[in-house]
Amino acid sequence: MSAYNFFKSEISQISQDLLSLLQKAKSIPEISVSSFADWEKACSEIPRQMSEAIIRLAVVGPIKSGKSTFVNAFLKGDYLKRGAGVVTSIVTRIRHGRTLRAVLFFKSWDEVNADIRQAMVLFPSRNRSPEDAGFDIRRKKDRKNLFDAIGSLNSDMLFNNGIRSVSSVFLTSYLKGYEEVKEIVSADTVTRCFGNSLFEAHKNFVGDGSLSVYLKDVKLQIDVPGLEDNIEIADCQGSDSPNPLHLIMIQDYLLTTHFIIYVISSRTGLRQADMKFLSIIKKMGILNNILFIVNFDFNEHDAIDDLNRFVEKLREELSLIKPDPDIFCFSALFNLFKTQENHLPRKDSLRLAQWESEKKLSEFSDRETSRFEAFLNQTVTGQRNSLLLKNHIERLSLIASGINYWVGVNRDIFTQDASHAKEIAEKLKRHQERMNQIKSLIKSTLDGSVQKIKNEIKSDVDRFFELHSGKVLSSVLELIRDYNVSYEKYRANIEASGFRNALYLVFVEFKHSIDRFMVDFVNPEIIQFVKKEENRIREYLESVVIPYDLMVRETLSEYYRSIENLGINVMPDKPPALRLKDMESIQSIFGIDPPSSVLSLHYAAKIKTEAVMRLGFYTIANFFKRFLGKPSSIRKEEEILALKAGVKGMNREIEASVFYHFKNYKENIKFQYIFKLIDAVSSSLFEALFDRFQTDVTDLSKAVELLNIKRIDKQRASIMFEEMKMSAEDINDRINRIREKLSPPSCRIEKKALLIDAEHTFS
Repeated sequence: MSAYNFFKSEISQISQDLLSLLQKAKSIPEISVSSFADWEKACSEIPRQMSEAIIRLAVVGPIKSGKSTFVNAFLKGDYLKRGAGVVTSIVTRIRHGRTLRAVLFFKSWDEVNADIRQAMVLFPSRNRSPEDAGFDIRRKKDRKNLFDAIGSLNSDMLFNNGIRSVSSVFLTSYLKGYEEVKEIVSADTVTRCFGNSLFEAHKNFVGDGSLSVYLKDVKLQIDVPGLEDNIEIADCQGSDSPNPLHLIMIQDYLLTTHFIIYVISSRTGLRQADMKFLSIIKKMGILNNILFIVNFDFNEHDAIDDLNRFVEKLREELSLIKPDPDIFCFSALFNLFKTQENHLPRKDSLRLAQWESEKKLSEFSDRETSRFEAFLNQTVTGQRNSLLLKNHIERLSLIASGINYWVGVNRDIFTQDASHAKEIAEKLKRHQERMNQIKSLIKSTLDGSVQKIKNEIKSDVDRFFELHSGKVLSSVLELIRDYNVSYEKYRANIEASGFRNALYLVFVEFKHSIDRFMVDFVNPEIIQFVKKEENRIREYLESVVIPYDLMVRETLSEYYRSIENLGINVMPDKPPALRLKDMESIQSIFGIDPPSSVLSLHYAAKIKTEAVMRLGFYTIANFFKRFLGKPSSIRKEEEILALKAGVKGMNREIEASVFYHFKNYKENIKFQYIFKLIDAVSSSLFEALFDRFQTDVTDLSKAVELLNIKRIDKQRASIMFEEMKMSAEDINDRINRIREKLSPPSCRIEKKALLIDAEHTFS
């Protein structure tokens, strides 16, 4: 059993033991247990919260850098489709499972048709627009019309700046994959499971673009030794994908990620697209939690010196983005082959044997692999697991201490005579009333502070998305209004392919520019803003509560001294200082997800209708001019004028779409995320603050009444209290042992330069 699973099991058992202890206390007749409900709830929820606390590792990097191979090697099996290409538009998530299983989540028919309709906006087809006609891919006629429309496109329509048009790939993939998925896709989201012997079949969907286009999500469950239950590894699409939607999906996943593993191939090195994407990650505020894997190819490097030179050059380049980067260098394919040594095809067996014969490179790869695994276990998952478990163990410690105190007070009360017990109960009640007043005061203050910070954050969000004061919306509108169309460039397209085709090309390039701007500038700006507001929320509410935390601890210390003077010899541990859960734990516990990216924008097909109508207007005007013997423009000029009019209409439609989406997104951020987060942080602070008070709101009048009515119960209750106190102390000892083990001396694997002294290392 791994360390994490061991501690998780121990903490779950402590939660159960505390629940049993609380049940035993409730079995004592007429004893007040008003404070037990919150304790019982906490002990019941902690095991569930531990199972839901997921540490996410995102594997990113450019296309063909070896991301899937790296993940397979990490999992010690060929579970992921390797070389899946650039069409797949999903993130493949992997978690531990008792059995081998792939769960595929398919889009609904409405989602599929909506995708196609958006891709067909301004599509140069002379048939009715799919959007106007209520396009449905399930209709044979609609599929044929779409197939014919795609077939009528020339090379200019199929390629954009030398790259296959995203829209054409998208539409072709939907058509090509229809027959295979038509019995799976439904009116609602459908999941399809491929377990055990059928597991390999999932690769056909993930690796085939014509099938993966129908997917929303892919989750693999693999029984791998060493893969913790709370670890999720995600194989992301290429960071240099030409499709902005792929990058949006990566950005959305990175918002929930705790650590990023960036894979760079030694064949290509660090390219401009890598630096651009790393700059985006830096702007998102998550670059600190990143490490780099140099996936080297044995065939690319003749010696260690050559590999070292490559890595040191890479280190210099990466240092421009992230100072002192963590870099590990090994062959992912070599590692994968070694895990399957006895089951490799002959060709791969020969490659493995050849690589193993290159002792210096193979041993270097092995050492770097071990260093990476140790770093990941200790610095990444180890520290995060400790943080997650510490939150729970501290909560249980307060509950155990509270039960121990409650038992001790009641036990000592039962050793007194009735009159003395009554005097003690009355004095304690006055102290408790004072603490309740303080509690009410703090709750009222905190509620007022919550409303104040909500109003301030609301103003911040409104200003950020406002046209004049914020730079995000204004920058998008500036891009739209200043977008320069070279009409002479499209004159040849009009001559070769016609007006509709030229209009479509303008729209595709225009839309691509906006989408890229959203990915490169808008989304990082929004993410950075949201993270800044998150920190502000936490710091503000903590600043409100901290002075009261001192008051709580002073009041409790005074209270404990008072009860000691009354002859009750129960002195609990010194009240700890306030410790708020980290923001990610709060989000997880309260089920609050970070806002997804602002893309994608939707465009109306009426742009084309207006442009074609304008072309008809110019044509009719020229006809009448010629009929009246007046000078008229030639047909090409009519089409250029109509194209200009179409671009103006396009600008209007896109501006309207931008305003609409930003307005909705702004409201979603406020009400579906920020305000919910403020309430969650406030609730977590209040809980942390008053966990210490919970022990002391104890009505002892029932205990005094019990002394007067049934003295025989006094002996029985005293025995039970003594047994419960021993149990509570034992639980507290177990908690302290776990706490100590979760707080080892600070250590971190020393980062080593990859320059190797060959004579020293291999002598």
